[in-house]
Amino acid sequence: MKIVLLGYMASGKSSIGKKLSKSLEMSFIDLDDYIIEKENKTISEIFKEKGEIYFRLIETKYLKEILSKDGNFILSLGGGTPCYANNMEIVNDGETKSIYLQGSVPTMVERLIRKKAKRPLIASLGDDKIPEFVAKHLFERRPYYEKAKMTIKIDNKKKSEVAEELFKLLN
Repeated sequence: MKIVLLGYMASGKSSIGKKLSKSLEMSFIDLDDYIIEKENKTISEIFKEKGEIYFRLIETKYLKEILSKDGNFILSLGGGTPCYANNMEIVNDGETKSIYLQGSVPTMVERLIRKKAKRPLIASLGDDKIPEFVAKHLFERRPYYEKAKMTIKIDNKKKSEVAEELFKLLN
């Protein structure tokens, strides 16, 4: 079984993926971490040195590489991954279970403001600008996210509750 978690930044893809990997006894792969390891550079460095187009090209290359691996695993995508280069078609090809961790604008804003310093995309924004930024981004990305085979709502739930809900859903 190949499980792919997708959703907006701060939706919990990595932390929920790690929890789920323990309960399902499957390995966990974070696409961003995989790219960092392969390129020997941080995502920010790749963007700065080679630009977003290069990043999106290698993102798709490494996504295909991971999905072609044998065995069971959980893969968490970057927030933008589903929106480029037919990546959702690649993800949904075959027996992969793609799951959209769906959070409302208020939920995502609240989470992002708390962890703003760790998010280069919004680190320079004032807290008052984040709701509009998130609303616009979610509006643009929703059609891609909604191509996932399943959707789990994350509003007002702890990450452990979402992981438990996914565990039940997948068993």
